[in-house]
Amino acid sequence: MVIALIFLAAILAMAFLPQMWVQRVIAAHAGDRPDLPGTGGSMARDMLDRLGLTSVAVEQTDQGDHYDPEAKAVRLSKENYGGRSLTALVIAAHEIGHAMQDATSYGPLAARQRLARQATRAQQLGTVLMLASPLLFILMKSPVAILIEVVAALFIMSFAILIHAVTLPVELDASFRRAMPLLEATKLLRPEDQPAAKRILRAAAFTYVAAAAMTLLDVARWMRVLRM
Repeated sequence: MVIALIFLAAILAMAFLPQMWVQRVIAAHAGDRPDLPGTGGSMARDMLDRLGLTSVAVEQTDQGDHYDPEAKAVRLSKENYGGRSLTALVIAAHEIGHAMQDATSYGPLAARQRLARQATRAQQLGTVLMLASPLLFILMKSPVAILIEVVAALFIMSFAILIHAVTLPVELDASFRRAMPLLEATKLLRPEDQPAAKRILRAAAFTYVAAAAMTLLDVARWMRVLRM
């Protein structure tokens, strides 16, 4: 019982602490900055045009900041698209970093896209297996159902961990090999803003670490429910 509680506490810490840190860093620099030359959306458009990526769209979304390689679109949340803040500028630059990766056929980005599609199917299959395991246990009256549950959970976790292991280097590349040099080259940042910009870029990259931890929490929750 004690070991189970310790395990649950560790999973909760892994799931929520990275997410809390990311949210705190993003929020700390989301205040209005009238000294900046435009909103996140307008500055994104300006940076893309300077790079010659005029065909890449800049759109507002309610599905979180991201770059869509298939639609060739940088999508920013309402706060970052219309906001005039350091967070809006830096997050826009991070997503443009992904557009730069796409434009240069950056291999790890393409690999992440392929894995993401496979991970979605793997998660759906794993969820079906986990839901079916209690029924199989009743029908078969065999502990093999428990084995199926464990295998399904490991199946989901392994794909989630794999995709996030690939994702983190892609995100760090977008932040520090592309977005930060871009911000320096365009002189949209004041020198005194650079340390904060690096913290925001790091938070943007580690958003996916928080997502990976939440996946582990979901699997742990499923296993707990199925054993009740």
